Amino acid sequence: MKKSIILIVEDDDLQYEIYEEALAKHDLARVKTGTEALARISREPPDLLILDHVLADGELGLDFLPEFKEVLPFVPIIVVSGALEVHQQIRALQGPRRAHYCLPKPVDIHELQQTVEIALAECGQSEAVRQFEALERSRRVDALELFSRSTDRLSRQNRIRDLLGGMRERPNISVLARQFGVARRTIIRDLQEMIRRGQLSAEVYPEWERDEE
Repeated sequence: MKKSIILIVEDDDLQYEIYEEALAKHDLARVKTGTEALARISREPPDLLILDHVLADGELGLDFLPEFKEVLPFVPIIVVSGALEVHQQIRALQGPRRAHYCLPKPVDIHELQQTVEIALAECGQSEAVRQFEALERSRRVDALELFSRSTDRLSRQNRIRDLLGGMRERPNISVLARQFGVARRTIIRDLQEMIRRGQLSAEVYPEWERDEE
């Protein structure tokens, strides 16, 4: 089975040794700055990115999040840092260019391993596929609902036309609304549509053009 490639953006050697031990079953690559990370991922996109906040050369990991998400829109990102305030952690997890997880240092090895496995299995591209499928399902449901409502409206209008027949006087709209279990406004709209289509005489509902405005 192909190993997942994890890019670790971390300038601390001891911290990277922890990653090497905890994530030994994966292929690890390391860079020490966000600038190096951007250069590397353009050539070799990883399956997951682990990002420290305070990096070499005075760089800050969170400053690179938007660029990472631009280049790697379907790659999960885990921020691991002991230098973040709570509000910074929250901000890192919000918005379209967000990290998926934020873990504190010193990192709990078991939590790290579990988070990495969940991220690889359920985030990133898998997450995008699920969102797309959910969108397609919602569109189908919306389409079916619209079709059902349209069919109900046409059926109701046909029955109203049969009821009114050759009537020249105005029908009792309240009675029709109760009979069909809809609002008075719905019956008025039905009458307007049928008059426009020539299915009913305008004499049936003389106010139809005024109420349409």
